Parts: sequence; structure tokens; C-alpha cells
Amino acid sequence: MTTLRDAAMNSKAWPFEEARRVLKRYEKSPPKKGHVLFETGYGPSGLPHIGTFGEVARTTMIRRAFEIISDIPTRLLCFSDDMDGMRKVPENVPQQELLYANIQKPLTAVPDPFGEFDSFGNHNNAMLRRFLDTFGFEYEFASATDYYKAGKFDDMLRLCAERYDAIMAIMLKSLREERQQTYSCFLPIHPETGRVLYVPMKNVDAKNGLITFDDETGKEWTLPVTGGHVKLQWKPDFGMRWAALDVDFEMYGKDHSTNTPIYDGICEVLGGKKPEHFTYELFLDDQGQKISKSKGNGLTIDEWLSYAATESLSYFMYQKPKTAKRLWWDVIPKAVDEYHQQLRAYPTQDVAKQIDNPVWHIHGGNPPESNLVVPFAMLLNLASVAGASDKAGLWGFIKRYAPEATPETHPDLDAAAGFAVRYFHDFVAPTRTFRLPSDKERAAMDDLLARLKALPASDLHEQFEDPSEGLQTIVFAVGTAHAFEPLRDWFTALYEVLLGQSQGPRFGGFIALYGVKETIALMETALAGGLVKG
Repeated sequence: MTTLRDAAMNSKAWPFEEARRVLKRYEKSPPKKGHVLFETGYGPSGLPHIGTFGEVARTTMIRRAFEIISDIPTRLLCFSDDMDGMRKVPENVPQQELLYANIQKPLTAVPDPFGEFDSFGNHNNAMLRRFLDTFGFEYEFASATDYYKAGKFDDMLRLCAERYDAIMAIMLKSLREERQQTYSCFLPIHPETGRVLYVPMKNVDAKNGLITFDDETGKEWTLPVTGGHVKLQWKPDFGMRWAALDVDFEMYGKDHSTNTPIYDGICEVLGGKKPEHFTYELFLDDQGQKISKSKGNGLTIDEWLSYAATESLSYFMYQKPKTAKRLWWDVIPKAVDEYHQQLRAYPTQDVAKQIDNPVWHIHGGNPPESNLVVPFAMLLNLASVAGASDKAGLWGFIKRYAPEATPETHPDLDAAAGFAVRYFHDFVAPTRTFRLPSDKERAAMDDLLARLKALPASDLHEQFEDPSEGLQTIVFAVGTAHAFEPLRDWFTALYEVLLGQSQGPRFGGFIALYGVKETIALMETALAGGLVKG
């Protein structure tokens, strides 16, 4: 019998493939630090967005996979680069003038425009932690400001001063000639203005760990590289942190991929071993543009969770991480329904297939049972035709379709009904466009009407073993009888005439949920032109 570990060592699921790469680092001897360190980085220049969450979710999936194939303990460190200077003001936050007055200061020295925390950086750190806690992640949070000021990087910063020329040699190769003239890997924090300075070094005293530079006014300063007086440029900082913390794994977006040799090179110059990397593709907005924290052009975690449960977002993150994906409102219903399809399949699978199932990775090997007996897409269509203003308006239909279901016994379904009503009113209703049928379509719909009216008035469950399948067979037969080719055109006509959209659910399931009498009334209204706006 195949054991879980044996199956995991042969699994083609990407978290196990990555976990096996991490394990290879310690084939000969265990880590001296006593654990494997997974790290994620976060730049708190704007409000956290879903891409940030995705790094933690995916890294956690790899960490859990590693724990199946190895007995070495693990840690996950979520590191915030909150000592970075605020280079531009995010467009989606209040008090813009306040922020402009603090441009180039470390994010933890910028006042919080929301008035809730002692700095903008700490506000955004708290936002990230709140959402990570909502999802139940096990992680340790680390602040660059705390690490620099508490001296946790001091030894490595002194080493940066000693090996300044080697670090600069790596960096200068990546810069244009003009930038080479003024570049330094050290960024001093101005003792008077508190701003992060981008100035060339006049002298780097490796023996004493001091740097000398002129500020923007020409005044000369000498500062220690330790104690939070200086930070590193972000690319050298990446490599320094890997070396200082002995990081074993870190993933980042494709936009970082060309910098990987720089990060690795600096890590190795400082005596570290480069970690395993994983480069994921970027998330795109509705226009196909990269999502940006400062622009706020992507979905926030709060926005997704207004329309779907947390697990659907984790499912979206699991899917094809090396493929660029649109992250917009219209992906939510599909993610919800596919997640529940995988949940329903899980109990029927053997161990090898279970660990390749996304829900294994979403739930750390212990997925729950799905009780979403009505697909989310179907609930959306029900909200459309029922004119429901809240989930209670849908439950009468749900009870007829699934008599055993109640809000108490099916909490996932109850929550989904509420999400569906909200999603319909916010996104579907404003974009619906109904049309009249063509002559061919009208003839077919008249035929379907006649067949529905001919059904006995008794309970559908008495007529069909599976009402959804029985009604779908009738709809299918009508499309075939009226020579729709491809048959998809028949279903598209039903969706556009009756629901005002070009895609929809399995229509037999929709009739079973909405009701035969109700569907007949809807079709008669549509055929009479009652749904088309004049």
C-alpha cells in the first residue's frame, strides 16, 4: 500500500515538486540552525493586496508539503521591508498632503493617514497580519525597522562594509552608466530630516564600520552602518537578508526574476548559501495591467471576501502559479464552484490523487466535506430571476431543490446564498442585456414551454431520480430537435433571452432549482418581450 510520504515523493503537484527541491539542500547533513526557513517578503508601500496574500498562501502550501516528506522542523518568516523610503504616495489612501510632506522617509516614520497606528508602515503591517490571521496561517512576522534598529543585521552590515567593493561590482554591472556614478548599496537615514538618502559614498571605512557622504545641501556626514542609521538598497538588502537569516526558500513575482543573479551573488559574497527560488507569474487587472499596491488597481482581500469564502481565494492562488491570471471580479464565481467540485471529488480518490488535489494543499491535508449542494453560478442566476434582496429570499427555492438542506446544516450554502445576492446586485444586474429570440429560437422555446407544461404537477423527485438530469435531458432534446449546431448556441439563446447574459448554468438544474411553474412564467414573459427594455 502506498504511504503518504511515498506518494508525496512522486507527486507532480507543484508544492511537492518545490518541497523536494528544498529537501535536496540537506541530503548530506541537516541544517545547522535546526530548521528549514521559508521566507516571504512584503513591501508595505500601500494597502496589502491579494498578490501579497498569495505569496504567503503558496509558500505555506510548499511548507506543508515539505513537512510530509521530511521530519526537519520548519519556520515561515513574513518579512516587511518597512524601512524603505516612501518613494511615491499611494493613490488610494486619504490625507495625500500629509503623505507628500513625508516623502522619502522610512515607511515606519511616515504618519498613518488613517490615524489608527503610529506610522503608515505599521498600519499596513497590521492590515497584512490581520488578513493572514483570518486565514489561519502559521507564521512569524518580522519588521525590517526592528531588525535594523535592534542590531540584528549589524554583523552582516559590517561585513557589507568590508566587502563593499565586491557588492558594488555585482550591482554596477546591472546599472546604466549614469546611475553607476552616484550609486551606493548603502542608504543613510539623514540624522536631521529623517529621510532616506540616495547619495554616493565619499568613503567606506570597513575597519570601523563607518560611511561618509554629503547630503543634498553639500554638508558632510559620517554615520555607523549599524544600529539603524543606514539601510541597504532593496536589491542588496534581499541578498543580505538571505545570508543573515540563512533563508532556504523564497518565492517572488516574475518582475523580480532578472534580479535573481544579483540577490544570489550578494548572498554568496556575504558568505551565505542562496535559497531555493520560485518565480510566479503576475496578477493582472481587468485591463491586463500588472496589479500595483500603490495604484490600488487590483482586488483587495476584503473585496474578495465580500463575495466568497476564504477557501475560494486559496483555490485561485493554487491554480497554475506560473501562468499570468486576471484577478478581477468575474473570476470569483468560477473559483467558488471549482473549489467545491474538488472537495466533492476528494473522498473518492486514492492517496496519490488526493495529494494532487488542490483542496489537500488548501487545507493542509485535512479538507472538509462540501455541503454546497447548489453551485454558486446557479445561486447567481436564482438571485437574478427571483429578485431576491437577501439570502432568505433564495432559501424557499433551495429547500424545494434540496429538501434536506437548512442554513444550520449547510452553513457553506447559507453563506454562498448571501454572497450570491450581493454579487448579483453589484456586478451582474448592472450589466445584464436581454434580447428577443430569433424565429428559430422562438420556435424551440415554444417547444420547451409545451414540454414543461406537459410535466405532471407532482414533486419533481417523484418523476425523476435526479430532477436536474431529467430536466436537462428535456432541454437537450429540444435543442437537438430544432437542429441547433453547435448545441451550445441553443443554451446561449436561453441564457441571453431569459437571464440577460451569454453564459449560465446547466439549464436543467436551473429549472429544478427555480421551479417548473416559475420557469414557464419566466419564459412566457421573455417571449412576450417583457424582459427587454424599451
